[in-house]
Amino acid sequence: MFVKQFDLGGDRNYGYLVADEESKKAFVIDPSYIPQEIVEFAKDKGFEIIYTFSTHSHHDHVDGNEEIAKLLGRDVLLYGDIEPTTGLKIDDGTKLPLGELELTIIHTPGHRDDHICLFIENAVFTGDTLFVGKIGGTWSDEDAKVQYNSLHNKLLKLPSSTIVYPGHNYGKKQTSTIEEEKTTNPFLIQPNFEKFLYLKKNWSQYKKEHNL
Repeated sequence: MFVKQFDLGGDRNYGYLVADEESKKAFVIDPSYIPQEIVEFAKDKGFEIIYTFSTHSHHDHVDGNEEIAKLLGRDVLLYGDIEPTTGLKIDDGTKLPLGELELTIIHTPGHRDDHICLFIENAVFTGDTLFVGKIGGTWSDEDAKVQYNSLHNKLLKLPSSTIVYPGHNYGKKQTSTIEEEKTTNPFLIQPNFEKFLYLKKNWSQYKKEHNL
């Protein structure tokens, strides 16, 4: 499997091109700000982009959707949409073919109700649900609880060796693994939701105390 991480600009946004190297079938994730560059890169590599996804509908993740839809002749897929070729709904647990590989949609609400992550082979593309050493923001205690469940009941159930590709360059490195996040991410090592919520509310102080 081929993965290319793009620095998009914006708020240190990442976009991705993922391809099955055997069939040359590919998909794109969050192509904001530089969609033409991503499309041209794929063309130069001989990849055919058959799906494009936005992990969620915040502006910085959908900014390039109109342009890439024109370039490729197909709409960008978000949670709840129907993928036209397969007729499958972009929903939790939906599996889409990518050549010899299979892409699984994971619905991870919390940061936003329509948030999805994408799991394929040994990689998960986590958007704004999980960063390297951090997590996405939420707007209420209820949203934080939903996010906590998405993290612990879905993402952290993936194989420990799964590579984490986040939606923003907010960490000390560009990628991580589920195992690394389980054992080092301050939010994920909290023993319960109450401690998790306390950290979210006091994150600025925590960063000062730990020189983050």
